[in-house]
Parts: sequence; C-alpha cells; structure tokens
Amino acid sequence: MTDQRRSDGSLRHLLTLADLNRDELEMLLERAQHHVRRRGDAAPRSDVLAGITVANLFTEPSTRTRVSFELAARRLGADVVNLEMQLSSRVKGESMLDTVFTLESLHVDVFVVRDAEAGVPALVADNVGPAVSVLSAGEAHLSHPTQGLLDVLTILQRKGSCEQLAVAIVGDIRHSRVARSAWQALRTLGVGELRLVAPPALMPAAEEFAGCRRYDSIDDGIRGVDVVMMLRIQRERFADADIPAGDAYFERYGLTPARLALAQRDAIVMHPQPMNRGVEIDSVVADGPQSVIRDQVTNGVAVRMAVLETLATRPAPRRG
Repeated sequence: MTDQRRSDGSLRHLLTLADLNRDELEMLLERAQHHVRRRGDAAPRSDVLAGITVANLFTEPSTRTRVSFELAARRLGADVVNLEMQLSSRVKGESMLDTVFTLESLHVDVFVVRDAEAGVPALVADNVGPAVSVLSAGEAHLSHPTQGLLDVLTILQRKGSCEQLAVAIVGDIRHSRVARSAWQALRTLGVGELRLVAPPALMPAAEEFAGCRRYDSIDDGIRGVDVVMMLRIQRERFADADIPAGDAYFERYGLTPARLALAQRDAIVMHPQPMNRGVEIDSVVADGPQSVIRDQVTNGVAVRMAVLETLATRPAPRRG
C-alpha cells in the first residue's frame, strides 16, 4: 500500500480511508464541519491555498464529485485545472504518468484523480515529486475516500455519534467504492452495527466487509435501523448478473415509504447519487422529510475543502 503520510506523520495523499486512524478521521471531519454552510448562505472562502495549483484528472463521467472538487479548491484560493481526459493527449496514446509528468512540470501541486482502473491513484502517488499530493476522487470499485467522509459527516450531523447506530447499506455493494469507503470510516468510528442488503449477485465476497451482517431481504435488512444508505446498480462495472431489472428490482429491493416505516421513526435516508428513481428508491422517499441526500451534496464541498487544505498546506520551513 502506498504510504499516505509524510515523514512527520502528516497526511500527504488521500487514496483510501483504510489506514486512517480515528484521530485523523475526526480531524478531517471537524475541519469539514467548519466549512459547512446552510443552503442559501454565502459560501466559505479563504486564501489558504493561494499559490497552489490543483489539477482534476477525471477519466470517468462525474457531476457532483468533479464540480465540488473544483469549487472546494477555488474557495480556498487555489488555481484549478480541469483536464478533460477525452480531449487530452491520452486519446493519442499518452500514458497517465506522462500526462502527470507534463502537468507536474507546469507546477501542479495537487492531483485529484478518478479512474475506472484499480491502482491508478497509487501509481500517480508513487511517481510524483515529494512536494506533490494525490487525492483519489474514486478508484474503480475499491475506494472513494471523500465520499466516505461526507457520508459519515452527514450521519454525525443528524445523529451525533456512530457508536450506537445501526446502518444498512442497500443495493449493489459488490461494485461500490462508496460502500467500501463508508464501511472503512464507520468501522473506525465504532459504528454499532453495519448491515449489507443486496441480491446474492451484488453481495461482496465473503472475505470483504468483516463484521457486517448480511441480508438478501430489504425488509429484514432495514428493520429497526437508524440509517439507510441506498446504492444504484452499477451496470457499467459488470456484464451479466442474475439480478432483477427495472420494476422487478424496485419491487424486491426498492426503498418505498412502506419499507422505510420498518426502520426507526427518525431514520435518515442517504444516496450518493446519481439516483435511479423508481428502481432503487421511490421519489417520495428521496424527496421526503427523512432524506438527507441534498445535505450529502452540500457536505461534499466542505469535506473536499478540508481534505485539500490538509494535504496541500505545508508548515513553513524552519529558520536556522
């Protein structure tokens, strides 16, 4: 595993939440909460990253993640480069590393990388100069660390602590980097109970998600829980699987008002988006009073501001 820390122990890269300790997670979450503003209020701004250049390298489609990283960097005073990879020299055969080396020569300080291939963010991190930081914005099906942080932040805002909570993750868990990062963060913060709810074909391998209870019935899986995290079916990550489609999936695994009533009365509903309304979630639930889906989006900018300032803000050199 790529070392995410500098020699002094401070975070240099953020590729995964798997090896972050509780103090590090809580520090990032506290910083993020400092940047949270209610919708309609003025966005937070500072010049803490003035003189820093952030390059967003996305080889997969993205709306919320890419835009929120750009807004986060700009609101901290950084210069931002958004590289449209479909229009870059990579379509001419240039490797990812050659693209990175070119941008590094142009004094890019932070690379934000999203790629469908496992190992790409670590490859970049292992090959950039010692003053450069790399941040994963989504790696294959393996990791999405800032999504995991924003999900936990959203839960803490409503519930105060994870330790007494029962959380159900429902849907395509096998192919979900969101589920993996949420599990890593929740486990580190001492979540009371974590349940996985999915059709057998979309359930992760037995050796993954240690300590979770598994259900193939959504009614059983969400009964009595405090948090319901819905996931979409990621058909772009697999060819064929024995799973119901469309209306049939919604009938068996869709979150409806009647099913939500099985959870705690004050349970919250989450979704990383994009949502397939009428497939994994009913619009009445997605837009209802228990939904915190829009809060997740708002928290995404705050979390990415916290991560960027943590990675890119370096201590001043000591004077001799």
